[in-house]
Amino acid sequence: MNGSAAASVARDLNALNDAAFQAHLLEGVSRTFALTIPQLPEPVHQVVANGYLLCRIVDTIEDEPLLDRDAKRRFCERFVAVVQGRADAESFAQAFAAQLSEQTPPAEHELIRVIPRVIAITHGFSRDDREALATCVDIMGHGMADFQDRDLSRGLPTLQDMNRYCYYVAGVVGEMLTRVFCNYSQYIAQHRDEMMPLAVSFGQGLQMTNILKDVWTDLERGVCWLPRDIFQRHCFSLDKLRPGHNDPRFAAGLRDLIAIAHGHLRNALEYTLLIPEYETGLRDFCLWALGMAVLTLRRINAHPYYRHGDEVKISRRSVKATIVTTRVCHRHDDFLRALFALASRGLPGPAKAEWLDLSAIGAHPKPDHTHNRGPIHDPALRITTTPSRA
Repeated sequence: MNGSAAASVARDLNALNDAAFQAHLLEGVSRTFALTIPQLPEPVHQVVANGYLLCRIVDTIEDEPLLDRDAKRRFCERFVAVVQGRADAESFAQAFAAQLSEQTPPAEHELIRVIPRVIAITHGFSRDDREALATCVDIMGHGMADFQDRDLSRGLPTLQDMNRYCYYVAGVVGEMLTRVFCNYSQYIAQHRDEMMPLAVSFGQGLQMTNILKDVWTDLERGVCWLPRDIFQRHCFSLDKLRPGHNDPRFAAGLRDLIAIAHGHLRNALEYTLLIPEYETGLRDFCLWALGMAVLTLRRINAHPYYRHGDEVKISRRSVKATIVTTRVCHRHDDFLRALFALASRGLPGPAKAEWLDLSAIGAHPKPDHTHNRGPIHDPALRITTTPSRA
Protein backbone atom coordinates (compact mmCIF):
# COMPACT_ATOMS: atom_id res chain seq x y z
CA MET A 1 0.00 0.00 0.00
CA ASN A 2 1.44 3.40 -0.96
CA GLY A 3 1.71 6.32 1.41
CA SER A 4 -1.41 8.19 0.26
CA ALA A 5 -3.56 5.06 0.39
CA ALA A 6 -2.29 4.26 3.89
CA ALA A 7 -3.04 7.81 5.01
CA SER A 8 -6.58 7.54 3.61
CA VAL A 9 -7.18 4.27 5.47
CA ALA A 10 -5.79 5.81 8.66
CA ARG A 11 -8.24 8.72 8.34
CA ASP A 12 -11.14 6.31 7.87
CA LEU A 13 -10.11 4.31 10.95
CA ASN A 14 -9.75 7.47 13.01
CA ALA A 15 -13.43 8.19 12.33
CA LEU A 16 -14.45 4.94 14.04
CA ASN A 17 -15.14 4.64 17.74
CA ASP A 18 -13.06 2.13 19.69
CA ALA A 19 -15.57 -0.71 19.40
CA ALA A 20 -15.97 -0.31 15.63
CA PHE A 21 -12.21 0.14 15.24
CA GLN A 22 -11.46 -3.16 16.98
CA ALA A 23 -14.27 -4.93 15.10
CA HIS A 24 -12.77 -3.78 11.79
CA LEU A 25 -9.32 -5.07 12.72
CA LEU A 26 -10.70 -8.41 13.94
CA GLU A 27 -12.59 -8.94 10.70
CA GLY A 28 -9.34 -8.51 8.81
CA VAL A 29 -7.15 -10.86 10.84
CA SER A 30 -9.61 -13.56 11.98
CA ARG A 31 -13.13 -14.11 10.73
CA THR A 32 -13.63 -16.80 13.36
CA PHE A 33 -12.91 -14.47 16.28
CA ALA A 34 -14.77 -11.67 14.54
CA LEU A 35 -17.77 -14.02 14.78
CA THR A 36 -17.31 -15.33 18.33
CA ILE A 37 -16.00 -12.35 20.31
CA PRO A 38 -19.10 -10.16 19.74
CA GLN A 39 -21.14 -12.79 21.62
CA LEU A 40 -19.41 -11.70 24.82
CA PRO A 41 -21.14 -9.20 27.11
CA GLU A 42 -19.75 -5.75 27.63
CA PRO A 43 -17.22 -4.85 28.90
CA VAL A 44 -15.71 -8.32 28.39
CA HIS A 45 -16.25 -8.03 24.62
CA GLN A 46 -13.89 -5.08 24.19
CA VAL A 47 -11.23 -6.43 26.57
CA VAL A 48 -11.12 -9.80 24.79
CA ALA A 49 -11.14 -8.17 21.35
CA ASN A 50 -8.17 -6.08 22.39
CA GLY A 51 -6.43 -9.09 23.91
CA TYR A 52 -6.81 -11.03 20.69
CA LEU A 53 -5.33 -8.15 18.68
CA LEU A 54 -2.35 -8.00 21.05
CA CYS A 55 -1.79 -11.74 20.61
CA ARG A 56 -2.09 -11.35 16.85
CA ILE A 57 0.69 -8.77 16.89
CA VAL A 58 2.93 -11.32 18.63
CA ASP A 59 1.95 -13.86 15.94
CA THR A 60 2.88 -11.36 13.24
CA ILE A 61 6.32 -10.90 14.75
CA GLU A 62 6.89 -14.66 14.90
CA ASP A 63 5.58 -15.26 11.37
CA GLU A 64 7.55 -12.51 9.60
CA PRO A 65 9.86 -14.46 7.24
CA LEU A 66 12.46 -11.72 6.78
CA LEU A 67 13.30 -11.41 10.46
CA ASP A 68 15.93 -13.71 11.92
CA ARG A 69 15.52 -15.32 15.34
CA ASP A 70 17.37 -12.62 17.24
CA ALA A 71 15.32 -9.85 15.65
CA LYS A 72 12.08 -11.67 16.45
CA ARG A 73 13.14 -12.08 20.05
CA ARG A 74 14.01 -8.37 20.33
CA PHE A 75 10.72 -7.30 18.79
CA CYS A 76 8.78 -9.63 21.11
CA GLU A 77 10.56 -8.29 24.18
CA ARG A 78 10.00 -4.74 22.98
CA PHE A 79 6.29 -5.32 22.38
CA VAL A 80 5.87 -6.81 25.86
CA ALA A 81 7.38 -3.59 27.21
CA VAL A 82 4.95 -1.53 25.10
CA VAL A 83 1.94 -3.40 26.49
CA GLN A 84 3.29 -2.98 30.03
CA GLY A 85 3.72 0.75 29.46
CA ARG A 86 7.53 0.66 29.64
CA ALA A 87 8.18 1.56 25.98
CA ASP A 88 6.67 3.88 23.39
CA ALA A 89 4.04 2.36 21.10
CA GLU A 90 4.47 4.82 18.22
CA SER A 91 8.18 4.26 17.69
CA PHE A 92 7.75 0.48 18.08
CA ALA A 93 5.03 0.45 15.43
CA GLN A 94 7.18 2.47 13.03
CA ALA A 95 10.23 0.27 13.56
CA PHE A 96 8.33 -2.98 13.10
CA ALA A 97 6.20 -1.77 10.17
CA ALA A 98 9.40 -0.91 8.31
CA GLN A 99 10.48 -4.57 8.53
CA LEU A 100 7.29 -6.22 7.29
CA SER A 101 7.51 -8.06 3.99
CA GLU A 102 4.91 -8.36 1.24
CA GLN A 103 4.33 -11.93 2.44
CA THR A 104 2.66 -10.54 5.56
CA PRO A 105 -1.08 -10.15 4.84
CA PRO A 106 -2.38 -6.60 4.26
CA ALA A 107 -4.67 -6.83 7.30
CA GLU A 108 -1.64 -7.46 9.52
CA HIS A 109 0.23 -4.54 7.93
CA GLU A 110 -2.77 -2.41 8.90
CA LEU A 111 -2.81 -3.81 12.44
CA ILE A 112 0.86 -2.97 12.94
CA ARG A 113 0.39 0.60 11.68
CA VAL A 114 -2.35 1.26 14.24
CA ILE A 115 -0.60 -0.31 17.25
CA PRO A 116 -0.56 3.04 19.13
CA ARG A 117 -4.36 3.19 19.17
CA VAL A 118 -4.68 -0.51 20.05
CA ILE A 119 -2.35 0.08 23.01
CA ALA A 120 -4.23 3.23 24.03
CA ILE A 121 -7.37 1.09 24.27
CA THR A 122 -5.44 -1.49 26.33
CA HIS A 123 -4.29 1.14 28.78
CA GLY A 124 -7.87 2.40 29.21
CA PHE A 125 -9.08 -0.83 30.82
CA SER A 126 -9.22 -1.55 34.54
CA ARG A 127 -5.99 -2.41 36.31
CA ASP A 128 -7.00 -6.07 36.68
CA ASP A 129 -7.88 -6.43 33.00
CA ARG A 130 -4.67 -4.67 31.93
CA GLU A 131 -2.70 -7.07 34.10
CA ALA A 132 -4.48 -10.07 32.55
CA LEU A 133 -3.64 -8.89 29.03
CA ALA A 134 -0.05 -7.94 29.85
CA THR A 135 0.63 -11.28 31.55
CA CYS A 136 -0.69 -13.15 28.52
CA VAL A 137 1.44 -11.18 26.06
CA ASP A 138 4.51 -11.52 28.31
CA ILE A 139 4.28 -15.31 28.54
CA MET A 140 3.31 -15.73 24.89
CA GLY A 141 6.01 -13.42 23.56
CA HIS A 142 8.87 -14.94 25.52
CA GLY A 143 7.60 -18.49 25.10
CA MET A 144 7.20 -18.27 21.33
CA ALA A 145 10.61 -16.65 21.06
CA ASP A 146 12.11 -19.68 22.83
CA PHE A 147 10.72 -21.94 20.10
CA GLN A 148 12.34 -19.77 17.41
CA ASP A 149 15.69 -21.15 18.60
CA ARG A 150 14.74 -24.71 17.63
CA ASP A 151 14.99 -26.73 14.44
CA LEU A 152 11.28 -27.23 13.77
CA SER A 153 11.59 -29.01 10.43
CA ARG A 154 11.40 -32.56 11.83
CA GLY A 155 8.82 -32.16 14.56
CA LEU A 156 9.15 -31.59 18.30
CA PRO A 157 10.99 -34.22 20.36
CA THR A 158 8.17 -35.11 22.74
CA LEU A 159 4.51 -34.62 23.52
CA GLN A 160 5.63 -32.51 26.48
CA ASP A 161 7.35 -30.13 24.05
CA MET A 162 4.16 -29.91 22.04
CA ASN A 163 2.23 -29.21 25.23
CA ARG A 164 4.60 -26.36 26.08
CA TYR A 165 4.19 -24.85 22.63
CA CYS A 166 0.40 -25.13 22.83
CA TYR A 167 0.51 -23.45 26.23
CA TYR A 168 2.49 -20.49 24.92
CA VAL A 169 0.19 -19.89 21.95
CA ALA A 170 -3.21 -20.98 23.28
CA GLY A 171 -3.24 -22.17 26.90
CA VAL A 172 -2.06 -18.80 28.11
CA VAL A 173 -4.95 -17.22 26.19
CA GLY A 174 -7.31 -19.48 28.12
CA GLU A 175 -5.76 -18.23 31.35
CA MET A 176 -6.16 -14.63 30.19
CA LEU A 177 -9.81 -15.18 29.30
CA THR A 178 -10.46 -16.77 32.68
CA ARG A 179 -8.89 -13.82 34.50
CA VAL A 180 -11.04 -11.40 32.49
CA PHE A 181 -14.17 -13.50 33.13
CA CYS A 182 -13.37 -13.54 36.86
CA ASN A 183 -12.91 -9.76 36.85
CA TYR A 184 -16.36 -9.49 35.27
CA SER A 185 -18.28 -11.98 37.45
CA GLN A 186 -17.97 -12.66 41.17
CA TYR A 187 -19.71 -16.01 40.63
CA ILE A 188 -17.11 -17.11 38.09
CA ALA A 189 -14.34 -15.81 40.35
CA GLN A 190 -15.45 -18.31 43.00
CA HIS A 191 -14.50 -21.10 40.56
CA ARG A 192 -11.20 -19.57 39.45
CA ASP A 193 -8.95 -22.29 40.91
CA GLU A 194 -10.99 -25.00 39.21
CA MET A 195 -11.22 -23.16 35.89
CA MET A 196 -7.59 -22.14 35.42
CA PRO A 197 -6.18 -25.63 34.69
CA LEU A 198 -9.24 -26.42 32.56
CA ALA A 199 -8.57 -23.20 30.62
CA VAL A 200 -5.08 -24.44 29.72
CA SER A 201 -6.57 -27.76 28.61
CA PHE A 202 -9.21 -25.90 26.55
CA GLY A 203 -6.49 -23.99 24.73
CA GLN A 204 -4.50 -27.19 24.25
CA GLY A 205 -7.45 -28.91 22.59
CA LEU A 206 -8.10 -26.03 20.21
CA GLN A 207 -4.44 -25.62 19.29
CA MET A 208 -3.87 -29.35 18.76
CA THR A 209 -6.85 -29.38 16.41
CA ASN A 210 -5.32 -26.50 14.44
CA ILE A 211 -1.93 -28.22 14.33
CA LEU A 212 -3.46 -31.42 12.95
CA LYS A 213 -5.56 -29.54 10.41
CA ASP A 214 -2.64 -27.43 9.19
CA VAL A 215 0.16 -30.02 9.35
CA TRP A 216 0.75 -30.03 5.58
CA THR A 217 0.61 -26.26 5.20
CA ASP A 218 3.12 -25.91 8.03
CA LEU A 219 5.36 -28.56 6.48
CA GLU A 220 5.50 -26.58 3.22
CA ARG A 221 7.17 -23.74 5.12
CA GLY A 222 9.57 -26.08 6.89
CA VAL A 223 7.77 -26.35 10.23
CA CYS A 224 6.29 -29.38 11.98
CA TRP A 225 4.68 -29.19 15.42
CA LEU A 226 3.97 -32.92 15.77
CA PRO A 227 5.68 -34.82 18.63
CA ARG A 228 8.21 -37.39 17.43
CA ASP A 229 7.80 -39.69 20.43
CA ILE A 230 4.12 -40.36 19.73
CA PHE A 231 4.90 -41.53 16.19
CA GLN A 232 7.99 -43.47 17.26
CA ARG A 233 5.67 -45.64 19.37
CA HIS A 234 4.27 -46.83 16.04
CA CYS A 235 7.71 -47.12 14.37
CA PHE A 236 7.14 -44.07 12.17
CA SER A 237 9.77 -41.34 11.80
CA LEU A 238 8.61 -37.81 11.07
CA ASP A 239 11.70 -37.51 8.85
CA LYS A 240 9.63 -39.46 6.32
CA LEU A 241 6.58 -37.22 6.56
CA ARG A 242 5.36 -36.22 3.09
CA PRO A 243 1.96 -35.14 1.75
CA GLY A 244 0.12 -37.88 -0.07
CA HIS A 245 1.53 -40.77 1.96
CA ASN A 246 -0.67 -43.67 3.02
CA ASP A 247 1.42 -45.13 5.82
CA PRO A 248 -0.80 -46.79 8.45
CA ARG A 249 1.90 -46.19 11.08
CA PHE A 250 1.47 -42.44 10.64
CA ALA A 251 -2.31 -42.87 10.81
CA ALA A 252 -1.88 -44.72 14.12
CA GLY A 253 0.16 -41.85 15.60
CA LEU A 254 -2.37 -39.36 14.25
CA ARG A 255 -5.13 -41.30 15.97
CA ASP A 256 -3.28 -41.03 19.29
CA LEU A 257 -3.09 -37.25 18.89
CA ILE A 258 -6.77 -37.07 17.98
CA ALA A 259 -7.55 -38.99 21.19
CA ILE A 260 -5.46 -36.52 23.21
CA ALA A 261 -7.13 -33.51 21.60
CA HIS A 262 -10.51 -35.14 22.19
CA GLY A 263 -9.69 -35.49 25.90
CA HIS A 264 -8.74 -31.83 26.16
CA LEU A 265 -11.95 -30.78 24.41
CA ARG A 266 -13.89 -32.79 26.99
CA ASN A 267 -12.19 -30.61 29.59
CA ALA A 268 -13.22 -27.59 27.54
CA LEU A 269 -16.84 -28.63 27.96
CA GLU A 270 -16.36 -28.91 31.74
CA TYR A 271 -14.82 -25.43 31.72
CA THR A 272 -17.81 -24.04 29.85
CA LEU A 273 -20.31 -25.65 32.22
CA LEU A 274 -18.66 -23.86 35.17
CA ILE A 275 -19.90 -20.60 33.64
CA PRO A 276 -23.40 -19.87 35.04
CA GLU A 277 -26.20 -20.72 32.61
CA TYR A 278 -27.51 -17.14 32.59
CA GLU A 279 -24.19 -15.92 31.11
CA THR A 280 -25.26 -17.08 27.67
CA GLY A 281 -22.83 -14.83 25.83
CA LEU A 282 -19.83 -16.27 27.66
CA ARG A 283 -21.12 -19.78 27.09
CA ASP A 284 -21.75 -19.19 23.38
CA PHE A 285 -18.23 -17.82 22.95
CA CYS A 286 -16.80 -21.05 24.39
CA LEU A 287 -19.31 -23.43 22.83
CA TRP A 288 -18.85 -22.18 19.28
CA ALA A 289 -15.09 -22.65 19.44
CA LEU A 290 -15.52 -26.05 21.09
CA GLY A 291 -18.14 -27.23 18.60
CA MET A 292 -16.12 -26.26 15.54
CA ALA A 293 -13.02 -27.96 16.96
CA VAL A 294 -14.87 -31.23 17.64
CA LEU A 295 -16.33 -31.29 14.12
CA THR A 296 -12.88 -30.62 12.65
CA LEU A 297 -11.40 -33.49 14.67
CA ARG A 298 -14.13 -35.76 13.33
CA ARG A 299 -13.21 -34.88 9.76
CA ILE A 300 -9.50 -35.49 10.42
CA ASN A 301 -10.32 -38.82 12.03
CA ALA A 302 -12.47 -39.82 9.06
CA HIS A 303 -9.82 -38.76 6.49
CA PRO A 304 -6.41 -39.64 8.01
CA TYR A 305 -4.63 -39.42 4.66
CA TYR A 306 -5.76 -35.89 3.82
CA ARG A 307 -3.23 -33.81 1.88
CA HIS A 308 -4.35 -30.30 2.75
CA GLY A 309 -6.23 -28.60 5.55
CA ASP A 310 -9.03 -27.63 3.17
CA GLU A 311 -9.94 -31.32 2.89
CA VAL A 312 -10.81 -31.50 6.59
CA LYS A 313 -12.08 -27.96 7.07
CA ILE A 314 -15.69 -27.86 8.24
CA SER A 315 -18.28 -26.30 5.96
CA ARG A 316 -20.13 -23.04 6.53
CA ARG A 317 -23.24 -25.13 6.95
CA SER A 318 -21.58 -26.95 9.87
CA VAL A 319 -20.58 -23.62 11.42
CA LYS A 320 -24.17 -22.37 11.17
CA ALA A 321 -25.49 -25.63 12.63
CA THR A 322 -23.08 -25.29 15.56
CA ILE A 323 -24.28 -21.76 16.24
CA VAL A 324 -27.98 -22.60 16.04
CA THR A 325 -27.74 -25.79 18.09
CA THR A 326 -25.67 -24.32 20.91
CA ARG A 327 -27.96 -21.28 21.13
CA VAL A 328 -30.89 -23.61 21.69
CA CYS A 329 -29.06 -25.65 24.34
CA HIS A 330 -26.72 -23.15 26.00
CA ARG A 331 -28.71 -22.90 29.25
CA HIS A 332 -29.05 -26.66 29.71
CA ASP A 333 -26.01 -28.61 30.94
CA ASP A 334 -27.51 -32.06 30.30
CA PHE A 335 -28.38 -31.15 26.72
CA LEU A 336 -24.88 -29.79 26.16
CA ARG A 337 -23.29 -32.99 27.46
CA ALA A 338 -25.52 -35.04 25.17
CA LEU A 339 -24.72 -32.75 22.24
CA PHE A 340 -20.98 -33.11 22.86
CA ALA A 341 -21.31 -36.91 23.03
CA LEU A 342 -23.18 -36.90 19.73
CA ALA A 343 -20.74 -34.54 18.00
CA SER A 344 -17.69 -36.49 19.20
CA ARG A 345 -19.10 -39.93 18.38
CA GLY A 346 -16.49 -42.07 16.65
CA LEU A 347 -13.50 -40.13 17.94
CA PRO A 348 -10.78 -42.24 19.59
CA GLY A 349 -10.46 -42.05 23.33
CA PRO A 350 -9.98 -41.90 26.14
CA ALA A 351 -6.30 -41.04 25.87
CA LYS A 352 -3.83 -42.21 28.49
CA ALA A 353 -4.09 -40.11 31.63
CA GLU A 354 -0.42 -39.11 31.47
CA TRP A 355 -0.93 -37.80 27.93
CA LEU A 356 -3.56 -35.38 29.22
CA ASP A 357 -1.51 -34.21 32.21
CA LEU A 358 -0.62 -30.53 31.85
CA SER A 359 0.32 -29.96 35.48
CA ALA A 360 3.96 -29.32 34.56
CA ILE A 361 3.04 -26.43 32.32
CA GLY A 362 1.03 -23.34 32.64
CA ALA A 363 -1.09 -21.92 35.19
CA HIS A 364 0.69 -19.18 36.76
CA PRO A 365 4.48 -19.43 36.43
CA LYS A 366 5.97 -16.94 34.01
CA PRO A 367 9.39 -17.07 32.33
CA ASP A 368 11.99 -15.28 34.43
CA HIS A 369 13.07 -12.22 32.48
CA THR A 370 13.80 -9.96 35.41
CA HIS A 371 16.91 -8.74 33.67
CA ASN A 372 14.65 -7.03 31.17
CA ARG A 373 12.18 -5.28 33.47
CA GLY A 374 13.54 -1.74 33.37
CA PRO A 375 12.41 1.06 31.07
CA ILE A 376 13.27 0.46 27.42
CA HIS A 377 14.56 3.43 25.45
CA ASP A 378 13.26 3.49 21.94
CA PRO A 379 16.06 4.38 19.51
CA ALA A 380 18.29 1.47 20.49
CA LEU A 381 16.34 -1.27 18.68
CA ARG A 382 18.69 -2.96 16.23
CA ILE A 383 17.20 -4.93 13.35
CA THR A 384 18.73 -7.98 11.69
CA THR A 385 17.03 -9.58 8.71
CA THR A 386 17.66 -12.63 6.64
CA PRO A 387 18.26 -12.16 2.92
CA SER A 388 15.10 -11.68 0.91
CA ARG A 389 14.07 -14.61 -1.27
CA ALA A 390 13.42 -12.77 -4.49
